[in-house]
Amino acid sequence: MVRALTFAFCILDFAFCTLVLAADVDPAVLRAESERIAVMEKARPPVLAIFSPAGAGGGAGVVISADGYALTNFHVAYPCGSFMKCGMPDGRVYDAVIVGIDPTGDVALVKLFGRDDFPFAEMADSDLAKVGDAVFAMGNPFLLATDFRPTVTYGILSGVHRYQFPAGTLLEYTDCLQTDASINPGNSGGPLFDAQGRLIGINGRASFEKRGRVSVGVGYAISINQIKNFLGHLRSGRIVDHATLGATAGFDENRRVVVTDILEHSDAFRRGLRYGDQIVSFAGRPIETPNGFKNVLGIFPKGWRVALSFRREGKRFDVLVRLAGVHTESDLLEKLARGGQRPPMPLPKPKPKPGEKPESRKPKAPDEDIPVPAPPDEGGPLRPGAPKPAMPEIVKKHFEEKRGYANYYFNRLNRDRVFKAWAARGDFAPLDKPWVLTGPLDGGGKYRFEIAPQQILLTLPKEQISWPVTDELGSSLAPPDSGGLFAALHLWRRLAVLGPERFGEVYYVGTAPFPGCDGPADVLVGLHGGVECRFSFDPKTGLLAGLEMFPDENADPCEVYFADYRDAGGRQFPHRIEVRYGSETFATFRVETVEFAK
Repeated sequence: MVRALTFAFCILDFAFCTLVLAADVDPAVLRAESERIAVMEKARPPVLAIFSPAGAGGGAGVVISADGYALTNFHVAYPCGSFMKCGMPDGRVYDAVIVGIDPTGDVALVKLFGRDDFPFAEMADSDLAKVGDAVFAMGNPFLLATDFRPTVTYGILSGVHRYQFPAGTLLEYTDCLQTDASINPGNSGGPLFDAQGRLIGINGRASFEKRGRVSVGVGYAISINQIKNFLGHLRSGRIVDHATLGATAGFDENRRVVVTDILEHSDAFRRGLRYGDQIVSFAGRPIETPNGFKNVLGIFPKGWRVALSFRREGKRFDVLVRLAGVHTESDLLEKLARGGQRPPMPLPKPKPKPGEKPESRKPKAPDEDIPVPAPPDEGGPLRPGAPKPAMPEIVKKHFEEKRGYANYYFNRLNRDRVFKAWAARGDFAPLDKPWVLTGPLDGGGKYRFEIAPQQILLTLPKEQISWPVTDELGSSLAPPDSGGLFAALHLWRRLAVLGPERFGEVYYVGTAPFPGCDGPADVLVGLHGGVECRFSFDPKTGLLAGLEMFPDENADPCEVYFADYRDAGGRQFPHRIEVRYGSETFATFRVETVEFAK
């Protein structure tokens, strides 16, 4: 009886205290709580629970467009192979196919099927994020979200612009966000949202206690701004690479960041950078530490041109440098084929079946990872004796295997999209005879270009230059000091007339900044005659903004910029052609007349 009365009094006392506390809570606190819950509920619909069709693991992801493109980690997508299953908070499961992968940056792009009105996350500007900002992570920790409703962990940004070494893997987390919001195995690939429910990062890496795989409040997310730079490349269906300057940096005795080594064949060397030069800023960001330099460098894809400022003997130099790739294509493919990629957040091993002896496991050091085997043609790594999962019909229609690509289908899709947009502004296919351009020269007189299939003829007031088309276009870089203008013009005409199917090898690179374009340009690469040519198209108009012809990967290209498009025989044609080589302008041609021979 006494115990019963004591228990009853305790209950009454607890209820009374609860009422008193509720009455004393500041309405602003309750309002903030309500707003936080509303933001999380609004952010939840595009979050994915990803599962391998072979039962080899999974993780999380987030949809970023209404047509079903979604982001996740490379180390989540890679074990799944070419396709996967994605559960959404609406309770439905969707088939998805791999689109593109970034092994170094630990990012993958996938495409979901089944609807064209997917809920998607709003991407923020992660450079505006500050230490102390409230953030929350959503995902599928330990693959517990079997109802596809993501869990939520709440915290703050503990650090921004953080650098995490590859630690024996391809994965290099540069300029990433650090948070104390709990991130555990299975959260990989899921979104990190700001307090407004906007996407600022993709969760991927965490530090763990030595005796277990439990979060200790040190997690890292790939910044969404880095992913924005790579998104066009990921849509290309390729295995994309990160950039290198061709130079390393370190502190000197005065704690200045200086060049400690540089490759003589790098573009940075050609632009004047030398050993011992102080790096002042890179891509517009002041450089104060070597890690700070690595942070900025790591957010750019191979092939982009960025601003570099350096100082030598008190004099400042401001140049644009073209970034090379960290890996060669064969090196990158070899590392993937060896299964040398290891995930930073492996999932727990499956529990042993009745009668099976569990494997003994040694305690692992923080951040030590479990190797991931190379995926088979379909599905992902299989446990011995497990049946090979069948590829769904919808995935078969959207997947093509080709060396160097995660999914060639999407490369061909974008290549044709870009070319068709250009051809819609003028069909050049019937114009397989010479093109004749004439106009005034700045120094007086006129020029006349005759661009024919087998030769190019340039007539000037005092001379005439003839250039025959050969199988090795880079063997004669005429006219002198142009870097190969005639070869560039020949490739321009060839792509316009023959199209990507007959040009040679033509593939879609992705997007990159290009002068004169309204937004990042769509870039096609054409390989023909022993040279590489990059064609950059304005995404708004579909017109060719310019091209860069590389006679050699370690040489400056001939750069041709097209502007002042006007009608010429019912086709849009540039009436201003500027030619640059290295850091100099070779010539600017104003076009007065355009004739297409019948």
